Amino acid sequence: MISKFYSIVRRIAVCASLIGACLLVASCTTPPIGPVVLAASSMQQAMEEAADIWSAQGHERPVLSFAASSALARQIAQGARADLFISADEAWMDFLDHKGLVMKETRADLAGNRLALIAARDDNRAIKLEQLADMLGDSRLAIADPDAVPAGKYAKAALHALDIWDAMAQKLAPAENVRAALALVERRQAPLGIVYESDALASDTVRIIAVFPPSSHPPVRYPLARLAVSSHTQAEGFRRFLLSDPARAVFARHGFEVL
Repeated sequence: MISKFYSIVRRIAVCASLIGACLLVASCTTPPIGPVVLAASSMQQAMEEAADIWSAQGHERPVLSFAASSALARQIAQGARADLFISADEAWMDFLDHKGLVMKETRADLAGNRLALIAARDDNRAIKLEQLADMLGDSRLAIADPDAVPAGKYAKAALHALDIWDAMAQKLAPAENVRAALALVERRQAPLGIVYESDALASDTVRIIAVFPPSSHPPVRYPLARLAVSSHTQAEGFRRFLLSDPARAVFARHGFEVL
């Protein structure tokens, strides 16, 4: 009876050792994870390239997540853990700053952009911005949510400046972010759209009809900052890299303004 008991104990010990060994191997083979970056959707291609360059230099590749700045800022305010945040406007970074959720000393303007009116690439119409409502007729204008998403707010300001917002307000096809607005034009679900110039340049199926005058809307700025909960050892290094000349050259190639 006693020998049988010790046999069972030995089997349990062996199983425990095997489980421990498996867990150790798993922990050793799990690839290291880089800093987590939450960035405006319009930054996707440029940030992917910047992350590739950083990784090629021997660093852990950052984990990138893209969405509307408004959605990302709300996630951070609700406790989402990340290392860096890149907003498409100052307002959502200010929102987090006022809540004490960003490291103030790490905040910096990463890049700028321009606002463009787009159509399908084979649409050869000449359209004046002031005549946009008339040109649309019964169609819809693709635009990011003008009440929350930076690209939509910039677009709303530009249409107000051109004194056509009232005529356009009932002709909008609001989207959850600027890339979704771009997709509406790419899929011909809307004949015209307002996006960032960098978004238009990233697409093979749309063309830029006009660029809105810079004076018609607040400057498009992308502030970057580390979050207060950031703990990754490479977070600050990657932030500094994004502000370096090699990274700025990446943003310029993707149609962003270098500040």
